Amino acid sequence: VQLQASGGGLVQAGGSLRLSCAASERTFSSYFVGWFRQAPGKEREFVAAMGWSRSRPYYADSVKGRFTISRDTAENTVYLQMISLRTEDTAVYYCAFARSYSGRYYLPNEYDYWGQGTLVTVSS
Repeated sequence: VQLQASGGGLVQAGGSLRLSCAASERTFSSYFVGWFRQAPGKEREFVAAMGWSRSRPYYADSVKGRFTISRDTAENTVYLQMISLRTEDTAVYYCAFARSYSGRYYLPNEYDYWGQGTLVTVSS
């Protein structure tokens, strides 16, 4: 599975962006999908995740109430809607798919496929 992330850009603090992650082939109900981000000089960190067929999403505390993960099963696409962006949200954002759900959705090494990353820059 190849993942193509898009939607990043430059936005002022308080603004919004929607990231997309399109999968190259059909994904299965057992898949788990997530978004991670990596700021300069920092480790990759969990942002949000959800099961392809599950309804409950998971979020990092730092983005709860501001970010929303969703998916379009017909389009094999995962989205990350981001509002009320802050300068500390500046990072390269990566989408990732796991073939199955391990419960450890917050760990990067639980995911099997990764997109190339899309840069989000939030200016003050």
